[in-house]
Amino acid sequence: MKLDILAIGVHPDDVELGCSGTLISEIRRGKKIGIIDLTQGELGTRGTIETRYQEASDAAMVIGAKVRENLKMRDGFFRNDEEHQLKLICAIRKYRPEIIIGNILQDRHPDHGRAGHLISDACFLSGLAKIETRDENGKILEKWRPKYFLQYIQDWYHEPDILIDISEVFEQKMKSIEAYSTQFYNTQTGDEGPQTYISTPDFIDSIIARARMLGKRIGVKYAEGFISEKKIGIRNLDALIQNET
Repeated sequence: MKLDILAIGVHPDDVELGCSGTLISEIRRGKKIGIIDLTQGELGTRGTIETRYQEASDAAMVIGAKVRENLKMRDGFFRNDEEHQLKLICAIRKYRPEIIIGNILQDRHPDHGRAGHLISDACFLSGLAKIETRDENGKILEKWRPKYFLQYIQDWYHEPDILIDISEVFEQKMKSIEAYSTQFYNTQTGDEGPQTYISTPDFIDSIIARARMLGKRIGVKYAEGFISEKKIGIRNLDALIQNET
């Protein structure tokens, strides 16, 4: 299946936290979106592999993704090496996205930065014809390099290169996050599980505050920010027009 945008997260819920608003907005514009989780999040304190799969499926339905796939790399122990690069290259060539959105290159959780570098390297290597890859049926996968790799901002703040208005879909973004009921604080029922860095009400508040802060930067209510490894060009100055506040 040819996708317009492929979102990649090292853990199930990374995509929802980092870029689900943008994905939902693009789907509303008719774009085909897919999600790949690199690991099953099996080292998470709360929940199980089974519950994470169900939550990821539920969240994908909220977002409207065409496909969601898990590459089953080892949570916490995967590497940016040939084995893992080839696995991700196969996925990139399978879906042939114009844009990939993935983990940032440096963050509080070491998996995030390691995944970001893995994604970046795989995006480049996927465009080299002499790297041969085959699908599960043995068919050769042709080379493919996405036009852009955008990194979503995670725990640590980084100055974004591009800000995208997600005001109209922010409520839907939050519902995709709430699908991970084992991971985050439930404002309706409270929380009795073991407390983790992301399970407190303050963590959800920080997600909302970040979106409001980024939105204010461009004169809208909510926004998501992204970093690009290469300069982003526009065809004309009309693309700079935004809503007045």
